[in-house]
Amino acid sequence: MANIVVKGGSRPPWVGLAAALWVEIAAGNAYNFPLYSPALKSVMGFNQQQITMLGVANDIGENVGLLPGIACNKFPPWAILSVGVLACFLGYGVLWLAVSQTVNNLPYWLLWLALLIATNSNAWFGTAVLVTNMRNFPLSRGTVSGILKGYAGISAAVYTLVYSLVLEGSASNLLLFLTLAIPILCLAMMYFIRPCTPASGDDSSEHAHFLFTQAAVILLAIYLLVTAIIITVVSLSDAVSYILVAIMVIFLISPLAIPVKMSIFPSGHLVLGEGETTSTDPLLTPSSSAAYLETLYENGDASDVEILLAMGEGAVKKKRRPKRGEDFRMHEALIKADFWLLWVVYFLGIGSGVTVLNNLAQIGVAFGLEDTTILLALFSFCNFAGRIGSGAVSEHFVRSRAIPRTVLMTCAHIIMTVAFILFAFAIDGILYAATALLGICYGILYAVMVPTASELFGLRHFGVIYNCLLLGNPIGALLFSGILAGYIYDAEAARQGSSTCVGPDCFKVTFLALAGCCGLGTVMSIILTVRIWPVYEMLYSGGSYHLPRNLGH
Repeated sequence: MANIVVKGGSRPPWVGLAAALWVEIAAGNAYNFPLYSPALKSVMGFNQQQITMLGVANDIGENVGLLPGIACNKFPPWAILSVGVLACFLGYGVLWLAVSQTVNNLPYWLLWLALLIATNSNAWFGTAVLVTNMRNFPLSRGTVSGILKGYAGISAAVYTLVYSLVLEGSASNLLLFLTLAIPILCLAMMYFIRPCTPASGDDSSEHAHFLFTQAAVILLAIYLLVTAIIITVVSLSDAVSYILVAIMVIFLISPLAIPVKMSIFPSGHLVLGEGETTSTDPLLTPSSSAAYLETLYENGDASDVEILLAMGEGAVKKKRRPKRGEDFRMHEALIKADFWLLWVVYFLGIGSGVTVLNNLAQIGVAFGLEDTTILLALFSFCNFAGRIGSGAVSEHFVRSRAIPRTVLMTCAHIIMTVAFILFAFAIDGILYAATALLGICYGILYAVMVPTASELFGLRHFGVIYNCLLLGNPIGALLFSGILAGYIYDAEAARQGSSTCVGPDCFKVTFLALAGCCGLGTVMSIILTVRIWPVYEMLYSGGSYHLPRNLGH
């Protein structure tokens, strides 16, 4: 790993978290595709199949983050964010040139590639802030993950509000906003997102700070939901529109109140000032050979002779594979059954959820709903609630009873199984309730996977492990949504003699197949939970997180 400067003090982690929330909003820019795709279709003269393939590029770019996962262990956060800024500027810049007709007749392959690059900025933004803040708050991983992913979940509502009230519903203005405003925002925030001295958990106000941040994002979500309803039924003046956006901005900057409060009312215990480091007793300092060997292991280039020399000085006894709860490299995690169990559990659940999300408009029409926007708003809000709630709930139970977070994943799979069965048989009045349940479970699966991976496989190489698990999203979308649901829907529509399918049979087979997937996910999640229960009892014995005794760093 590169030699990265760690900032001391108790305030910088909270400043970094507040800045990271803005970057998470920026990292939701892929959610804007439904807003500008109609303009792209009309201006460029694309058919629906071409637009669908652009949607595939949108999903791939958003979720494939192996490169930022590897890079976050070698470069500081500002460098990772800089790559995202460049990708966002170049990708959306090309799309703006096309939609605004500044440049005519751009080839389809160039627009497909530009969209993939543009949305891949999400992976660079999200990985940089998630990995950095998980390391800055190692004792509150579930809470931090829930907050960050909660903000990502409501970013679509933020963009929709800006699009409707400020950008006047113009796709060209939206793409220009994404080309310029998002990079400027991330450039402004990158100074504050940096590795800090990890919070020790001794500060009694830390819990209150997290509660304040969670309350702020919940109020923001409610405000966005209410505002979205208002602007659909009432015509607003420009002045009122700008006031509503200003209130949203106040909610977004409210987490900065925590470091401001810490500056005005500092806690009584001693904290490190800027640039200060802790002193180390020379007797506790490892030998030069031990430190050198650790560096060699990190870089992966220790020779047998160097290892033997270090062993001779007593630095190590032997090079062994890490145990669960310690820091794993990617190739070490790949040979662990727990990694693949977690991947399959995540893939089955998130793939099923994204299938509903991608086809929610068609599902609404099939069930006889004329305006499907309410379904999208309901799913998005419940997705946010699942993300923010699962982080707090899982954190409570791992600390109080050392219960693995994967218990929540099991519950989510069970609920999704029931919801898909109800969907399949088109029970009266089930549309809204089932959509809400699936949104909550989708959020739970996404938010719980993050801290679980960090607890099982450590934080040192968390970026690449997290992004490898995240591949379950695009793979699930391709298999379950693009192939399964799309084929069955088109076949039923052809049988009806129309391009639009109406009736419960449009998705009945798909829902039953997804119910089977979630049932399998339930079994796999139970097996994973039983396997890792002793790990959580070790990590959270005594009610607080601590590293394994034999952890060598």
